[in-house]
Amino acid sequence: MSAHVNDRIALFPDTARVRVCVGEAVIADTTDTIRLEERGYPPRHYLAEAAVPARSLMESATRTHCPYKGDATYFHLLIGGERIEDAAWCYRQPLRQMAAIAGRLAFDHPRLRLHLETG
Repeated sequence: MSAHVNDRIALFPDTARVRVCVGEAVIADTTDTIRLEERGYPPRHYLAEAAVPARSLMESATRTHCPYKGDATYFHLLIGGERIEDAAWCYRQPLRQMAAIAGRLAFDHPRLRLHLETG
């Protein structure tokens, strides 16, 4: 995978352990991630879909478009009978240059914490 996709975005395979948590509950725990660095934004880790139990996600009606990545689909996170709105997104069919993140999930919500452990 090429590190610099364009003048704005770089993708890096990452073997750091990434855990996504809500309070003490662990939503995902994986070393299969791709780190996306986009100028002007914090780095994002895109996790393999298999790292997140399907029953934890519910597709949202929210959709966004990024001219550099393509169309994103959002998901609510279901945890302990609670729904956290639009906590994750994925690019199912990203632009060709972003193919490495296709179907992978990124998380961002004030209630979520991402823990990174490097080896």
